[in-house]
Amino acid sequence: MSTTVPPLQIGPHTVQPPVVLAPMAGITNAPFRTLCREFSGGKGLFVSEMITTRALVERNDKTMQLIHFEESEKPRSIQLYGVDPVTVGKAVRMIVEEDLADHIDLNFGCPVPKVTRKGGGSALPFKRPLLRAILREAVSGAGDLPVTMKMRKGIDDDHITYLDAGRIAVEEGVTAIALHGRTAAQHYGGTADWDAIARLKEHVPEIPVLGNGDIWSAADALRMVRETGCDGVVVGRGCLGRPWLFADLVAAFEGRTDFRRPALREVADVMVRHAALLGEWIGDEARGVIDFRKHVAWYLKGFAVGSEMRKRLAITSSLAELRSGLDELDLDQAWPVGADGPRGRTSGNNRVVLPDGWLKDPYDCAAGVGEDAELDTSGG
Repeated sequence: MSTTVPPLQIGPHTVQPPVVLAPMAGITNAPFRTLCREFSGGKGLFVSEMITTRALVERNDKTMQLIHFEESEKPRSIQLYGVDPVTVGKAVRMIVEEDLADHIDLNFGCPVPKVTRKGGGSALPFKRPLLRAILREAVSGAGDLPVTMKMRKGIDDDHITYLDAGRIAVEEGVTAIALHGRTAAQHYGGTADWDAIARLKEHVPEIPVLGNGDIWSAADALRMVRETGCDGVVVGRGCLGRPWLFADLVAAFEGRTDFRRPALREVADVMVRHAALLGEWIGDEARGVIDFRKHVAWYLKGFAVGSEMRKRLAITSSLAELRSGLDELDLDQAWPVGADGPRGRTSGNNRVVLPDGWLKDPYDCAAGVGEDAELDTSGG
């Protein structure tokens, strides 16, 4: 069943179909974005992995590589993570002055303890004045560049923040909001609360709301739009080892059903190309193949490969070795039944580690957040 959805407008940028690649640390670098964009025919919005504002302002070598975009990437979309309004403002102005991107997204969704224990990530929206100050600095520094934000429902079921955060975002000039329908305590466990996405859309009708969470197939994306009224979808774990999901998403939003179900031979070819692109990006074939190792299990999910071969493929260090191992498989295997389901992290029911006294008063920001909250970690 198709769903008619108007184009997503992010400032001057029209995104049609309204499909966004979620920023994922160590995943959504230029090579992976290239694959997803090729499968989509260039349609959609593909966001960089998270960039820490302090590291950007200090011109950290690794960070400067992460903000590299291919010539064909339009618009160039950067996600920033920051805890200090002044530093966020500096980073945004640097992006504008040096023409580093066309769109800025702000991450308030990271649930990992080493970030939340310093008041960063998904802990930060609980402190309403701090959230407002960061958004104000970002929007004022961005000029004509649109600023969006990604967040979770809240810290836990007793400390829900997304409606207040949404209203603050509208008041401070944020262009669109993406909501992951889980709390920080849930991490990636349980089921995403799509009803919360619908409530946010009703609460902030002035700007687009994008839904995120449990989109494993094109059908899931259409169902989310129908059930929540959201203006677009953000896809993260569903495309791990499956960049062709964006071809399916384009087809679905255009009313087509010619979805990709690649046999293992095509999957193997994509795996080798992915590893090769990583090597070219890093400037070293071996390091590129080593970086690719984490993708092997995702690409091979559901295929009859065998545990020993899986282990062997996950320790390759050259393209020839990777290709040789894949060629030993039964490459005529059809796309496995059930391979469209959940993938990636599924942990949940975690206690959220917070600064002492963080939850006493959402308007008391005297304690602030620690500088070391700005770590090279992502996840929303």
